[in-house]
Amino acid sequence: MIKVLVADDETLARQTIQLLLKDQKDITTVLEAADGNQALKLFEKEQPQLVFLDIQMPGLTGIQLAERIGDKCMVVFVTAYDQYAITAFELNAIDYLLKPYDDERFYAALNRAKEKLKEQAFGDYRQVGQLIRHMMDERHRQYKTRLVVKDPGRIRLVDVDKVEYILGAGNYAEVHLFDGKSVLHRETLTTLESQLDPSVFVRIHRSSIVRSSSIAELRPNEKGDYSVLLKNGQELTLSRRNKHKLGDLLG
Repeated sequence: MIKVLVADDETLARQTIQLLLKDQKDITTVLEAADGNQALKLFEKEQPQLVFLDIQMPGLTGIQLAERIGDKCMVVFVTAYDQYAITAFELNAIDYLLKPYDDERFYAALNRAKEKLKEQAFGDYRQVGQLIRHMMDERHRQYKTRLVVKDPGRIRLVDVDKVEYILGAGNYAEVHLFDGKSVLHRETLTTLESQLDPSVFVRIHRSSIVRSSSIAELRPNEKGDYSVLLKNGQELTLSRRNKHKLGDLLG
C-alpha cells in the first residue's frame, strides 16, 4: 500500500491531485503540504513512498526538497516551468507533470511511479537538482558553458571548453572533444551556432563548426573553398559562402 505526499502552494493544485487519487485502492493516505518547509516535516514524520512535488514553493523549493529526500522515495515533479525542466526530468527513475495537465497524463505518471515503486528503483534527486540548477543558470547566460547531451537513460553535461569541433549529422550533431572522443547531441548545427560564443567558435561550413584557436592552417583549393587543417590533423572545409569569415579566423 502506498502513502502519498502532495506538496504544492496552490490549493487548487493539491485538491486536483487529491481528487485524481481518490479511487486508487492501493493508496492509503494522501498528505498535503502548502510549502517546502511543511513538506519536509511531513516527509520526515510520515515517510511517504510517493511525492508529487511542485518546483516553485515558499520556503524550500521543490528542487531543494528533492535533494533532501535523496533516494528515499519516488518523486513526480509537478511544474509550470517551461521546456528546460522537461529535459532534466527525462530520466528513467522519475516523471514530471507540466501544468496544466489532463487526467490521462496524470495517470500515466502515477502508473509509471507505481511500477518504479515495485522495483524499489528510486532516483537520486540530488543529481537531478544539480542538473536543473545548471540549466536555469544557462538561461541567463548569453552563450552556453555546457551542453546538455541526452543518452538513453541518462543526461550528460559536456563542458564547452572541451569541445574542439562539431559536425552536422541531420538533426543531430557530432561533438568532437579535445581528448579524441565524440558524443552525439540532439541539436542541429544552426541551433548550436546560436548557443556558442562566436568569438570562440565559427561556422565554416553548413556541416561544421570549429573552435578558432584549433585551426593550424588554411589552404585554398581549386573550387574556391579552403581546406581547414586543425592542430590535431583533422581536415575540414571552409565553404565559399563562409569565405567572409576568413578575416575572423586569421584575426
